[in-house]
Amino acid sequence: MDEQDGTDQQGRFDRPDPPDPPDRLDRPDRADAQDRLAERFEAQRGRLRAVAQRMLGSVGEADDAVQETWLRLSRTDVRDVENLPGWLTTVVSRLCLDMLRARAARREEFVGVTERIGEGRGEGGGADPEREALLVEEVGRALLVVLDTLGPAERIAFVLHDMFAVPFDRIAPVVERSPVTTKKLASRARRKVRGTPEAPAAELARHRRTVDAFLAASRSGDLAAILAVLAPDAVRRADPAALPPGAPTQARGARAVAQGVFAFGHRARSAEPALVNGHVGAIVAPSGRLVLALTFTFAPTDEGEAEGEKIAGYEVIATPSRLRGLDLAVLDVRG
Repeated sequence: MDEQDGTDQQGRFDRPDPPDPPDRLDRPDRADAQDRLAERFEAQRGRLRAVAQRMLGSVGEADDAVQETWLRLSRTDVRDVENLPGWLTTVVSRLCLDMLRARAARREEFVGVTERIGEGRGEGGGADPEREALLVEEVGRALLVVLDTLGPAERIAFVLHDMFAVPFDRIAPVVERSPVTTKKLASRARRKVRGTPEAPAAELARHRRTVDAFLAASRSGDLAAILAVLAPDAVRRADPAALPPGAPTQARGARAVAQGVFAFGHRARSAEPALVNGHVGAIVAPSGRLVLALTFTFAPTDEGEAEGEKIAGYEVIATPSRLRGLDLAVLDVRG
């Protein structure tokens, strides 16, 4: 033994080195495992984003929820997770529920009916307009607006069950209810989304055709087409908030009403038929954010009611308190 260097003649230490720290020994394995976990998460990202977007109605907020889901997954021992897709859905849904509850608590502090899109952009670092437009196209403006009227737990239950076919026994822990109560939440939300029409289906379909024609003519700026759907003595009323400063709140006669429609043209691009207080109307919702609602009255054409009808009048509602008081629902009847 060489007492100076502490080794024997074979060059071995007389005392073995202490073992390498575990983090040094398994670092490559841990890195590989994290990479594999990231791959598994990326395979679910699109579905998680779709779930979160429908729950929150905001691309920016949905991205935040999905990113937080990944952070929680990366800190979790996945050996205890039997069903990773289900686990991820539960986590992102709980995050969305918390965000919806926080939004509801803040809502009275903001001006307007819904701050969903603006709020999401403010907190999420800016939404991508193209992705917001895609969300509106996929889900529909009217449904986004109506979803925003649901309570947080109702919205979670409806989206998971009706839009993603998640069973109630898996939704129940997310909303902290029993499966029976969760089913009632989804049923109540479904009734709100569908609304209660105040007219027979045939009449709704006829009114829908007329409103579709009015919106199409408004978007194109075709004066003749606008006049074609207006009764000669048509009347338009509007909240001052819907008009330029000093503009009259009422217009009478088809030509005067049609001229005013041109000012509505740019908004008509964000308009969609909806059930408003049980009748066929329309909502204007850029990026799914409600800013105007239109209610209509109809008159039969000269050919008779069965052949079609014209718009006898319409009202443009823009005052936040009036918008909040509307009963809005998705109009699923087609003309």
